[in-house]
Amino acid sequence: AIQPTALPDGSRQPCRKGHFFVILADQDYVFFEYQPKHTSAAVSEMFRGFTGYIQADANAVYDALFRGRASPTLWDEPDDPPPKEVGCWSHCRRNFWDAAVCKHSEGLRGLRMIDELFAADSPLWKLPPSKRQILRQEKLAPILDAFFTWARRESETPRPRGLVTKALGYALRQEGPLRRFLDDPRLKLDNNASERNIRPIATGRKAWLFFGSDDHAEAAANLFSLVATCKLHGLDPESYFTDVIRVMPYWPRERYLELSPRFWAQTRSRLNLEELKLPVGHITVPPPE
Repeated sequence: AIQPTALPDGSRQPCRKGHFFVILADQDYVFFEYQPKHTSAAVSEMFRGFTGYIQADANAVYDALFRGRASPTLWDEPDDPPPKEVGCWSHCRRNFWDAAVCKHSEGLRGLRMIDELFAADSPLWKLPPSKRQILRQEKLAPILDAFFTWARRESETPRPRGLVTKALGYALRQEGPLRRFLDDPRLKLDNNASERNIRPIATGRKAWLFFGSDDHAEAAANLFSLVATCKLHGLDPESYFTDVIRVMPYWPRERYLELSPRFWAQTRSRLNLEELKLPVGHITVPPPE
């Protein structure tokens, strides 16, 4: 929540909600993006000009992004192709899990088929991408065909609205995105990594509760990004911040990327560690590689 400062007359404005999005750039970076509103326009602006794959949770705010443009002003070029949507099988599985817990046989059947899909894909990540692509077509494509054939047949069976209807509806509406991982061997079946990275925000907000303004929330998003990316690369965030703050006054601005968590271990190995240990003093900047 955003808690604005007092107005000139001393009165206070009501609190309003803001939203954090988390974006994982392959295995390199974790970005937290603050947006005042959870809308299609905000999402389209975040990914302006991006034309690759985006794996998301099928929230309606992404629909305009995957269709093309939420607004013509949000894209650099009118002919830019939209990003390709990649579905999340964990979100699909969750709906069948809910149905299975309530003892619906259809939920249990769907759950078992999705688990079979994950079990078949897991060992393939030990293989080179080219080999993984071939084996996915051989092993996973038949499981997908069987699952969606079963889901379509079950959806035609008259039944009251409920957990089974929700699970089947989600799967069939998302059939294209859920199949898309077959297009590229780098694509995963789920976006659990982004869910894990957003969890500290969902739990931590109970402690810090408010930001003073949009600017404060944006600054927090930058810090969240650095901390999460440090964890991604096996760095201790506190040690990273201590070192980077120490060397930053001496570092050329055009080379700040070398100070990012992705490159920090390599950069630190080239520094004079005796200089780095001192609380103050000159830092010798190594030449660029």
